[in-house]
Amino acid sequence: MLKAVIFDMDGLLVDTEKLLQRFWVEAAQFYGYPMKKEHVLQIRSLSGKLAAPLLQKLVCDDFDYAKVRLKRLELMNAFIAENGIEKKKGIDELLGFLDTTPLKKAVCTATDDKRTKLYLESIGIYHRFDEHISGNMIANGKPAPDIYLYACERLGLAPNECMAFEDSPNGISSAYDAGCMTVMIPDLSQPDEQTRAKTAAVCESLDRAIDVIKEYL
Repeated sequence: MLKAVIFDMDGLLVDTEKLLQRFWVEAAQFYGYPMKKEHVLQIRSLSGKLAAPLLQKLVCDDFDYAKVRLKRLELMNAFIAENGIEKKKGIDELLGFLDTTPLKKAVCTATDDKRTKLYLESIGIYHRFDEHISGNMIANGKPAPDIYLYACERLGLAPNECMAFEDSPNGISSAYDAGCMTVMIPDLSQPDEQTRAKTAAVCESLDRAIDVIKEYL
């Protein structure tokens, strides 16, 4: 029986994946690295210790992940400070529906806890979740299942009692391997056959997932 819904954040609740893609490329090019937008797609929700060697393989052997990441944070933080963050389509409708159910709600994101709070407070929904699980709280980030296992532990539930919403293949793998039911809301790219096989449903937007949740209540 479904008892909780767990949400990724970037690209799912807040429209930041397009910013991550833009500023990873700009930061890399600032240092002369030939990074492209398609490279960023492959590190969505990926832990740093996995993203760093992958980018050295994809971009160039001497790609300095830590240095580029710091520049990306600088550029992106400046942009957000001036322009704010957009929320993703359908989140208000979905949260409104969930408020009418006994389901618990949690956020489970690779982003650190400080920025998680900043982003979610900026769109007025931080207080609407029972738990907030961030990447700096666990040893192994996505696509490892650790973060979802920890979220389930914090909720006091078994993974098979939780439905996880993700926008990226790495996030789907993390939740699926933890034993959660998964629903994908694609953001910058559509799921491939392997990712789709791990999902209970793929929906165009968060509000379209209300009917999926109803099937399991």
